[in-house]
Amino acid sequence: MLSKPKIIWIDGVSCYGCSHSFYNYPEIKTLLQKIKLLYHPLFPTNEFKIQKCDLLVIEGAIKENFLRMDFDLIDLITQMIKLSKKVLLIGTCAVYGGIFGEGVLFNKNKKGIFFPFKDKIIAVPGCPPHPEWIAYAIEMLIENKKMLLDNEFRPKEIFSYTSHMGCIRNEYFEWKIDAKNFGEKEGCLFYEQGCQGPFTHSSCNKILWNEVNSKPRAGTPCFGCTERNFPKKNLFMTEKFMGIPAEIPIGVSKRAYLTISGVAKSLRNERLERKLIDEDN
Repeated sequence: MLSKPKIIWIDGVSCYGCSHSFYNYPEIKTLLQKIKLLYHPLFPTNEFKIQKCDLLVIEGAIKENFLRMDFDLIDLITQMIKLSKKVLLIGTCAVYGGIFGEGVLFNKNKKGIFFPFKDKIIAVPGCPPHPEWIAYAIEMLIENKKMLLDNEFRPKEIFSYTSHMGCIRNEYFEWKIDAKNFGEKEGCLFYEQGCQGPFTHSSCNKILWNEVNSKPRAGTPCFGCTERNFPKKNLFMTEKFMGIPAEIPIGVSKRAYLTISGVAKSLRNERLERKLIDEDN
């Protein structure tokens, strides 16, 4: 019988939100039976010690002179990465720095101090990442299956989409019909509420959270939590110049966007407008 892959899960500067997201994975018991979890800060495991492992999972950001388990955090991560066959970064803090500090792989728009180890690193950003994303990456790594990665070392299976894809408000987006307030069932949340869905790599609106919901479905704009610039300033506002968004959705040229917008504004979709009026009433 083949031995189970050995996994060590360490945390940097974090809120443990990624771990708690993982707890919500429906098949977590089955997944844990496939591995030998040597250490996790929240699971009932043995005390931490520096040792070899098949997969090192890192949750949380890094900071100089920050102690974790009586070790300097950067020295600890350096030693553990060298002793690990593969490294999985869980959450936007671990990948880009997020709220708390610097990322292991990137520091916002700069390469992080551990970028030289990029060939053994897989990145799964999110604040927190969807539990399905975490489980997918762990399953693929422990089974030694090849994952196609994008230029930021994220699995394409998850991050080749944008949050905008699959959004139930897309028709409102196309016709430039806006929701004026949070919580409204109808209307697009991009122009007036700052939704980051068109710029955010994720599959949130395809697999949903708890298999039933997503931010736009609940009337809340996407926060863009899988991206380098999270959390952005003026979170609930789309910056515009003469009524045109300063940032054009991913994959659309400015010329094409202006053409399509012009056509949509010159026409009317009475069905959608009526639905929005009914919602207001």
